[in-house]
Amino acid sequence: MQLVVGGAYSGKRNIVKQSCDKLVWHSAYNGDDFVAYKKSLQPNSTIILEGWEKWVEEQLTNGKTIDEVRSYFIEEIDQLCEIENTSPFHFYFIMLEMGRGIVPMLEKNRNIRDVCGWLLQYASSKAEEVYYCWHGLAKRIK
Repeated sequence: MQLVVGGAYSGKRNIVKQSCDKLVWHSAYNGDDFVAYKKSLQPNSTIILEGWEKWVEEQLTNGKTIDEVRSYFIEEIDQLCEIENTSPFHFYFIMLEMGRGIVPMLEKNRNIRDVCGWLLQYASSKAEEVYYCWHGLAKRIK
């Protein structure tokens, strides 16, 4: 699994588009449910998962606790890594760097930021490569 992280509109999508062929986009920004990525699996393709903060927000809005949401997505990340290791699929995660150390005033927004931060750390630990993107430039940091 490859991970591309950066702020909003930093060029993350373009970096991924330049890096590989046969991309299958699965995006919360297009209204895709997280688990629906399983319908997107095509042999020898690269599945792009983006919009993690939207999927986290959806879970929290549906009444899950931050610990439940964190555990759910950690289990899903583990499953995605297992799928990649045992089948002809590859995954790119595009994750948003949120806040840059600024703590949101609203509890809901703090919870989203916290869970996304934990998931980003976990995804970084599982990823083969991690790229940080800013101003359309990417630097490999792992």
